[in-house]
Amino acid sequence: MIKIKTIESLSELTALKEAYFNSAIAPLDGMWHFGFVPMAKHFGFYVKQSLVGFCCVNDESYLLQFYIEPNYHKFSQELFTLIAQQNSSIIGEVKGAFVSTAEPSYLALSLDNSVNFKVNALMYQHAPKLIEDQIESIDMKLACAEQLSEFVSFSVTNIGAPEQWLTQYYGNLIARKELFGYWFKGQLLAVGECRLFDQYQTEYADLGMIVAKSARGQGLAQKVLKYLTKHADNQGLKAICSTESSNIAAQKSIIHAGFTSTHRIVQFEFSQE
Repeated sequence: MIKIKTIESLSELTALKEAYFNSAIAPLDGMWHFGFVPMAKHFGFYVKQSLVGFCCVNDESYLLQFYIEPNYHKFSQELFTLIAQQNSSIIGEVKGAFVSTAEPSYLALSLDNSVNFKVNALMYQHAPKLIEDQIESIDMKLACAEQLSEFVSFSVTNIGAPEQWLTQYYGNLIARKELFGYWFKGQLLAVGECRLFDQYQTEYADLGMIVAKSARGQGLAQKVLKYLTKHADNQGLKAICSTESSNIAAQKSIIHAGFTSTHRIVQFEFSQE
């Protein structure tokens, strides 16, 4: 019999998180798993006194991760259904789940319990192609603390992200030396991120970019990605990235920069009856 308890400290899950990432058949999206997941509520699965699995649910009541040790897989379907049907008094409301197709077990369980689903994002890995040689190089500069407000204002204007969240997010990237900017005639036209992993997936670098609205459609996104990919490669890291399923322009730029997509992040909806 599995019992569900609230996890007070994520350090309790270190070994299980490592097993979770190792069970994936491709690298998982950095923003989802290292940006959003730490802010979610975590719950542990216990057999007697042993912690054998976990899940986490965000503030919008969607599952973001689900894992149970292989020796206890026989309980996974019943346990997942209990959670999806909102029959756990500990976890409470669960509207659905965000799942990568690189997570076969979690994906299968979500399919079993879904009433509908849609692709949320496409996940990419760098696969060098000859077309990269046709992309002009670009010189990006590492962001410094004094430029934080400039980067925040840029992203508020060009993607509409919350200012408070950006201030904290970009401040952390600057401290880690993972945020870059491209200026032309004194104007910031593009922002690039090359995010490294402190644990799990440490052989990868997760890239992100934003191009000013005024500079879009000119091939700048491809140049930013080429710079960031080279930066990752110089550190012996494999570049990955992702983009929303609705962002066709970004998808074209990513492909032209030498990336291929095999996996998706899928949003599932569970029955609320």
